[in-house]
Order: sequence, then structure tokens, then C-alpha cells
Amino acid sequence: MVVLDLTVMNLALPSAQRALHFSAADRQWVVTAYALSFGSLLLFCGRLADLIGRKATFLTGLIGFAAASAAGGAATGFPMLVTARACQGVFGALLAPSALSLLATTFKDPKERAKAFGVYGMVAAAGGGLGLLLGGALTSSLSWRWCMYVNVIFAAVAIIGGALLVPRQARAVGGRLDVPGVVAVSGGMFCLVYGFSNAASHSWGTPSAWGFLAAGGALLAVFAAWQSRTAHPLLPPRIVLDRNRAGAYLTILISGAGTFGVFLFLVYYMQVTLGYSAVRSGVAMLPMVLFSGTTATLGNTRLLPRFGPRPMVVAGMLLNTAGMLWLTRIDVHSGYASALLGPLVVTGTGMGLIFGMAAATGTFGVAPQDAGVASASINTGQQLGGSIGTALLNTIAAGATSGYLADHLHGRPTPQLLQLAAVHGYTTVFWWCAGIFAAGAVICGALLRSGPLARSETVSEPAATRADQPSTV
Repeated sequence: MVVLDLTVMNLALPSAQRALHFSAADRQWVVTAYALSFGSLLLFCGRLADLIGRKATFLTGLIGFAAASAAGGAATGFPMLVTARACQGVFGALLAPSALSLLATTFKDPKERAKAFGVYGMVAAAGGGLGLLLGGALTSSLSWRWCMYVNVIFAAVAIIGGALLVPRQARAVGGRLDVPGVVAVSGGMFCLVYGFSNAASHSWGTPSAWGFLAAGGALLAVFAAWQSRTAHPLLPPRIVLDRNRAGAYLTILISGAGTFGVFLFLVYYMQVTLGYSAVRSGVAMLPMVLFSGTTATLGNTRLLPRFGPRPMVVAGMLLNTAGMLWLTRIDVHSGYASALLGPLVVTGTGMGLIFGMAAATGTFGVAPQDAGVASASINTGQQLGGSIGTALLNTIAAGATSGYLADHLHGRPTPQLLQLAAVHGYTTVFWWCAGIFAAGAVICGALLRSGPLARSETVSEPAATRADQPSTV
């Protein structure tokens, strides 16, 4: 529900804009309001789940997300819609780390844990593509409002299952909320997401872009310094200093930045250049969804226990690189079977290897009282990577398209020239995405340890906590 919501509203925006009569300049806030609240509160909400119990925060997040979705679907104007989207982000930030940390603390048997994280990786890798399919179908057949209302149905099922089936989770004993850390990291993430959003919609030279990015970087530096000094850190350094966990978080960030090019620009190409409908473009993405889901489950149950995370990340990044390079061959009249199907299958396979592995590795060996914030670190990496990808790739596409027009324009631009310029922008983005994934294969492959995950990587519990709780393996 949370991953799907990152993409489903993109297809509903034009219809919502016509229905509620807001301007094109205001339109970005429907997406940005969600991203700001979601990205800035993830670490805070992850620690909150550890302190008050993950089942409680999971159910609270579900109820709040459903209520905000219902309010957004019933919006009578732009302010109501944006407020509902911001509230969705708040409860999504509570829900996402709670859900992942529930997996980390509930499934103890290695085989069951592998299956659980395989399913999680399948959902994470496929959610964006399913959002495009569902968003197109709902917008075309019903109304843009159902892109919001559908969350109520998902949440109702999850609330019943969570209340009846999820065991009660113990709270972290003796833990305290790091208020200065919350202020620093939430402010830093807010500034970074807002700065990247402004860079994507305006330019990198505007004060609302570079000013907020600089402020965000400074606040995160303050946060990092504070975490090594405080007695009750929001993000204990012992979590991120482990090479495998740090590698998993970095993998998600880099993959999030590159994956943006697959979803957004490929959909633009199919709908604007090839003339696909919203539903047809969603169906066209299904092979990527199916292969990412299958590979995530297979990778976590068969490959990760035997080979460890490093080969899976390197293989996944290289497969994504190959898929992006394949997509650079598209033109104005490309056919689906000849130009798109192959890259979608290859990229889906790579994404499946990455997402399932990162979720399992990023929470492996973490003490129960730190599971929520460790899970939030994964979601934060994905959110920040998506924001970086949005700003960077939008700028690259716009520059490449403008440059092509300047080089080939003689008189007034023809529709054919405009299409050629747009395709040149898309292929330039795919070249950059290939470079991002290739760099990820090298950097993350060097950071991750070789071999299977070992039980010796378990994080030691703080002394204060050990005194109050039985030891856990």
C-alpha cells in the first residue's frame, strides 16, 4: 500500500487537476506533500515503533493511512487534497518501518525468515509497477478518487489480519526518545527532500534548491555527530557501522535513484511517444513486475542463504545496467516485443535480486529493540534515493531534449522533431541510469562482505537493556 502510493497518484494527477481546478504549478505539491512528511519522519517513527511496540504502531499507521486516503478521495478542493496527502505521508512513515520490523522480529527460523523477506522484496520491487497498472485502470474506468479510496480496502484487510494474527510486540525496556536527534534528522531530511523537489521542478541554481540542500546536509552532519555522543541515540552507530547493513542501506539508495528512470521516463515514452493508454502502459510493465517478484522470492530463499548478499547485489546491479543499456536503443517507432519486453524482463530480474536482499540484510543481526529504526533506515534510503533520482534525471532529460532541439531546429519545430528530441532525452536518461547501476555494482560490491550472513553479526544489546531483559540470540 505504501510503495504503490508512490506511483499510483502520478497517473491520477491530470484528472484530479481538472476536477479540483488547481494550477500546474500547484500540481507538484500533491506528490511533494507526501514525500516531505514521509521522508522526514521515517527514522523518528521507526524508533517510536521500538519504544511503544510495533503492533500498536502498525495498526495505528494502517488506520491513519486509510482515514487520510478516504479524506483525499473525498477532497472538495486543492487544500484538502494536499493536507490528506501530507497525512498519508505521516502515517506511511509510521507504517512502513513497523511492517518491516515485524518481519525481522517475528520470523526466527532462517527458512521462514527467508520466505518472509522474499515476499517483502517482491512487494517492494513490484509495488511501483503495480501502482502504474492500478492507477491507470482506476482512473480510466472509475475516477481518480478511487486511487485514494482503494487504500481503504487494502487497509481493512490488513487491520483485521494484524489485529488477529500478529503477536503482541514487546517494548524496548529503558529506552528514551532522542529529541535533539529527532529534530536534527527530521529537519535534515525535510530540507533534502524539499531541495531535490525544487531542483526537479525549477533548477539547481534557485535558492529554494541549493539553500535547502545545504541546510539539509548541515543538519544531517549535526545529527551524525550527536548520535555518537548521546546516551540514547535515535540511530545507534552500531547499526550503520556494520558493513553488510551499511551496504544494504547504500544499495537501496543507489537503486532508488536509478529505478526512478525505469518507471517515470519509460511510462512517458510509452504514453507520449508510442501513444499507449494509461491501462496499456501499466499492462506493458507487468513482465517487470512478475520477474521482480519471482526473483525476489527465489533469491531470498535459495541464493542469499548460500552465497550471501554481495553476489546478489552485484548481479542485480549489473542486470539493471544491461536493461538500461538495452533501453537506449528505443526510437520513435519501436515495437513493444522488439524494444521493451527484453529490457523489462532483465530489469525486473535485477530489481528482485536487490530489494529482497536489502530488506533481509539491512535488518539482519539487529537486536529487537533496534529493529524499527533499522527498518526505517531502509525506507529512508529508498525515499532519499528516489528524491535524488527525480531531481537529477529530470534535469538531465530536460537538458538533453533542449540541446537536441537547439542542434536540429530550423524554423518552427515539427511534431516529428519534438518526438525525436523527447526520445533523445529518454535515452540520455537511460545511459545515466546505466552508469548509476554500474557504479552501484562496484561501490556496494566492495562494501558488502563476501559469504553468507553469519550469526556473529548480531548487534550487542546496550548494557542498560540487558540488565532489564533476558538475553536474546
